[in-house]
Amino acid sequence: TMTVFMGGDVYMAEFNPMVYLQHFRVEEEVMIILNHSLTQSGAVKGCTLIDICSGPTIYQLLSACEFFKEITASEYTDQNCQEMLKWLKNEAGAFDWTPVVQHVCQLEGDRYRTWAEKEGKIQRAIKCILKCDVHKSNALDSVVLPPADCLVTSLCFEAACKDQSSYRAAPRDISSLQKPGGTWRKVEIWAPVSTWLVHKSSPVCAAGFTIEKVEVLSRADVAMHDINDFSGMYFIVALSRPRGSPSWHK
Repeated sequence: TMTVFMGGDVYMAEFNPMVYLQHFRVEEEVMIILNHSLTQSGAVKGCTLIDICSGPTIYQLLSACEFFKEITASEYTDQNCQEMLKWLKNEAGAFDWTPVVQHVCQLEGDRYRTWAEKEGKIQRAIKCILKCDVHKSNALDSVVLPPADCLVTSLCFEAACKDQSSYRAAPRDISSLQKPGGTWRKVEIWAPVSTWLVHKSSPVCAAGFTIEKVEVLSRADVAMHDINDFSGMYFIVALSRPRGSPSWHK
């Protein structure tokens, strides 16, 4: 079951990206480790990557920029787009990602002389920031991009989808953005975890993907349960299937 849902109009009117960025550091740490683990495995690489509903964050892309030449970020709310654009242009008042970038540099073996080189690389890799709505048949609205090698969704659908019906529809809507055989990297929260998420009837499989990998991490730190009461995170790597192929995971 889903908890109390806030619609897109509420997010657009009330979501404060700077408050979010300053308070949710524990979840960021887990996300960094998950995304680094995936990309460093060498299983996910190519030319183009689209990050669906990026929010105001970049941690989900820091390791990906080593394996993809061009990254498209996207987001539903105007204020999150503006926050990310502010960082992309190195404008005054942008959120300071220095500790996060430094941590990722350490995970990657300190291949750069300075963390600023790493930050510059991800800034050059992000070619644009587009508006996004996962409930539209083209999630990027009127913008048409070439099919991408990889899609990324991080903490997206649980926030955007009010019920299981919309949760099932959203993966179908974003699948058109991806090349056949391309990779979908999906990280979401659960409360509690359900095998339905990775079953053959799951939204991922029903949308035309084959699940390659699943990881589930319980939430050890309960200090912020009064703010966000999820139980942990699940992590899925899936490949888009050619049409007509079986809808089950390995």
